[in-house]
Amino acid sequence: MIICANKMEYPLRSQCQAMVNSEKERVSLLLVKALMGRGSVDAVSQQMASHPQYLESFLRAQHYILHMDGPLPLPCRHYIAIMAAARHHCNYLVYLHSAQFLRLGGDPVWLQGLEAAPPRLRLLDHINKVLAHQPWLTACSHIKTLLKSGEPCWSLAELVQAVVILAHCHSLCSFVFGCNADSDLAPLGKSPNGTPPTFCPFDAANGNPGVPQSERRTRPRVKKCSLSEDSSGDVVCLKSRLHRSQEERDKMHTLQQSDVEEEEEMIYLADPSRFITDPDFYYQEFTRRDDDHFQVFRVQDYSWEDHGFSLVNRLYSDIGHLLDERFRSVSALSSQHSPDLKRAIWNYIHCVLGIRYDDYDYGEVNQLLQRDLKPYIKALACFPDPTKTSACPLSWVPLKPSERIHVNLLVMEARLQAELLYALRAITQYMIA
Repeated sequence: MIICANKMEYPLRSQCQAMVNSEKERVSLLLVKALMGRGSVDAVSQQMASHPQYLESFLRAQHYILHMDGPLPLPCRHYIAIMAAARHHCNYLVYLHSAQFLRLGGDPVWLQGLEAAPPRLRLLDHINKVLAHQPWLTACSHIKTLLKSGEPCWSLAELVQAVVILAHCHSLCSFVFGCNADSDLAPLGKSPNGTPPTFCPFDAANGNPGVPQSERRTRPRVKKCSLSEDSSGDVVCLKSRLHRSQEERDKMHTLQQSDVEEEEEMIYLADPSRFITDPDFYYQEFTRRDDDHFQVFRVQDYSWEDHGFSLVNRLYSDIGHLLDERFRSVSALSSQHSPDLKRAIWNYIHCVLGIRYDDYDYGEVNQLLQRDLKPYIKALACFPDPTKTSACPLSWVPLKPSERIHVNLLVMEARLQAELLYALRAITQYMIA
């Protein structure tokens, strides 16, 4: 019996090893895709790589939004992303998209601040502010102003793409700050001496006051960033090789930098607050009132599946499928979190943003979410801003790294869908008015 058991064990081991090798290869390929798309493996992709089945859908959607066919010029897309990230003072994303903006031929003058941007882009400031902090205030009148004002005014297709970029970057801020609390991302509140445009913004975002500026330019410091608690050695080695390759390219390019490039560097390292107005506008507790703006958003009346998906896919070809894949992928992730817990997290985020499900028992939220987990989730979803005092220290919640990343992904996707629902509903109201 023992011999037979051993004989049966060997094929089982081979199958398990094959599955492990396949997963390693999958993660490696995804990181290579990220390298090709950005010139480096950015910190966000490194974090998400602990859930490779989700990372693939995220990278595909993000690449389509920022780089593939669409009505908006590529530099404008990254400037809109800067505006969105600035609402939460997310230096990491502001620097990342500023560098991309310049590489794509964007006007460096625009990076002096929002007032230096064309009037057409400045018109987005109000809906950017509302979606980021109080999305329930999004109204048909905001859509009408954008489509009827300015020379030239916004087209409906352009506005839909802009709204998708804003919602994508707002929700990504939540993920960035959630990972920062786990010490897997560098402290992003301050970045001494900034990030040269030719660097991966993550490298200089680590910040090291003891390293001279000249040394930082010729030999960028690379922070080792673990993928997860059980990351494979092969993936770590791949990342190490990619970082070394990036360092060599940085050194060669640094030698070729001109005074003009250095001047552009100083321009684009502006304080994120330069890209926002009304800094005192931020999240307020959603309460049901008689005023129409504050009435509960009922999913039974306007849902992603029945309304939002078809509208966004019609006005911005294929993006509905890519976004839907993200929502499905994050809900299908295998982890220690039960389906009921994942649903409770999703519905709780929508609830604090004014969205309710008539067929859901909200008593489950208090039963399934630990007392210290609720303020963590709410802080990430509603005010992921280092300049504001959070209701919950983000590092306080006792979660394992892979569990925290999964929660952060759920927060990001639930928030993304909530913003899209409010914006798309307002667009629908404008179209039928």
